[in-house]
Amino acid sequence: MSVQAKGVTSKLKKTEGDPDVAAAVRKWKSKRGSLIMILHEIQNSRGYVPRDVAIYLSRELGVPLARIYEALTFYHYFKLQPPGKAVISVCTGTACYLKGSQALVEEFSRETGAAVGASTGDKMFHLQCVRCVGCCGLAPVAIVNGKTYGRLTPPDVKKIVHEWREHFAEKP
Repeated sequence: MSVQAKGVTSKLKKTEGDPDVAAAVRKWKSKRGSLIMILHEIQNSRGYVPRDVAIYLSRELGVPLARIYEALTFYHYFKLQPPGKAVISVCTGTACYLKGSQALVEEFSRETGAAVGASTGDKMFHLQCVRCVGCCGLAPVAIVNGKTYGRLTPPDVKKIVHEWREHFAEKP
């Protein structure tokens, strides 16, 4: 067995013992169209879907690994790498777009150093664009780790980024 194969095997053993992954498989395995639901549960608990988990799911569900990656890469919701500590979601739905969300995206990118869809090198921030978040009356909107910021302008971005840097400076 190659060194690479041994590494994958040891990761799979860790995944098999992961209660969140095993519970998601047990809960959804017998239901039709279960793959997306299982992937959602894993994404929600871990923040991303690691490769070893995808390999484990392939084996447990009898689904080709290519099919799992087809789903993971098609839907923007799923991440293949761990996101930063502060996940910044800028709404680019119609109302937010018309009220200037693109300028917010650019300012968040400039202030954090994160490209859209990526995390900063220090894993502090992850920047993503999302469709409507249902707060059209507050447009343009950004959500950081579940906290909603509305009626934003580009100068507000610096304050938000500073707030989250301070938050994580207090909590290592």
